Amino acid sequence: MKAKQRPTGVMLRFIATRIAGLVVTLFLASLVVFGALYAAPGSPLTYLTHGRTMSPDAIAAIKAEYHLDDSIWQQYLRWLGGVVHGDFGTSIIYNQPVSSLVGSRAFTTTLLVLMAAAIVLVLGLAIGTLAGLKPGWLSRSAMAGATGVMAVPTFVGAVVLIIVFAVDLEWFPVFGAGRAGLDEVYHLVLPSIALALASVAFVARLAQTAIRQELSADHVQTAISRGLPRGAVVRRHVMRNAAMPVLTVAGLTIAGLIAGSVVVEQVFQLGGLGQFLVSSVQQKDFPVVQAICLMYVAAFIVLNTLIDIAYTLLDPRVSIGKKDS
Repeated sequence: MKAKQRPTGVMLRFIATRIAGLVVTLFLASLVVFGALYAAPGSPLTYLTHGRTMSPDAIAAIKAEYHLDDSIWQQYLRWLGGVVHGDFGTSIIYNQPVSSLVGSRAFTTTLLVLMAAAIVLVLGLAIGTLAGLKPGWLSRSAMAGATGVMAVPTFVGAVVLIIVFAVDLEWFPVFGAGRAGLDEVYHLVLPSIALALASVAFVARLAQTAIRQELSADHVQTAISRGLPRGAVVRRHVMRNAAMPVLTVAGLTIAGLIAGSVVVEQVFQLGGLGQFLVSSVQQKDFPVVQAICLMYVAAFIVLNTLIDIAYTLLDPRVSIGKKDS
């Protein structure tokens, strides 16, 4: 029997509620990102003057340019208004618009995360499905190997990949993101593998557990005992039901790749947002740090909201409100 379809109005209200929650969460995240740097030790004026002794007129000019005499709330509202219009301010170090500096590096990070996410989903789900549907020495060996890799820190895995595949075998370049196009994809193969390694085993173990739980469920055993083809039962009941928890955790895992990309970019010197964030923190370039942190947080929040909506759309059994129950 088919699951009950929800009224369109209920679904629209649910999606509108999630979007409203997304906006509120982003607003709170902007407060934290902006306030955290100003709560840190040291004054922005110290970093703007680079510790040099300057005349009162020069200091007054700098304060006027960066509105340092305004209250923290006035500075925040001015910054937030600029962010809404895509203006993150001017870099202290480079004296260029932050938007252009960040935009030129965002594609590399985005491509790196997407390639790593593809590896996590394809390899993790393949190993987990094999281990769940066909238990045996092959599936156990694959799971054991994946679990062993999961224990390796990201930076250690990155260094090992460089030594083996870039230095010894010379299959891939050691550093850099390459030129735009297929050359950039080629340069990002090793970094994406290093970023995905720890997450593959996690998704695989989750998929294995979910599939085995569904296989042992009463309705699946009843369908098999009635003579229904095992392949059809697996496709229609086992895989679909097992996909729900896997979808949620896999989405969270992929969102975590955004944070992990900082380490990988630093090791492979990719010149993306992660490496730019590290150098900006070291140089106390506040506008750049605020912009990149807000972009990372926003990407994480948006991705989780989309997963939440997709989870509900894919599984009609999930309750989305009292009226729907």
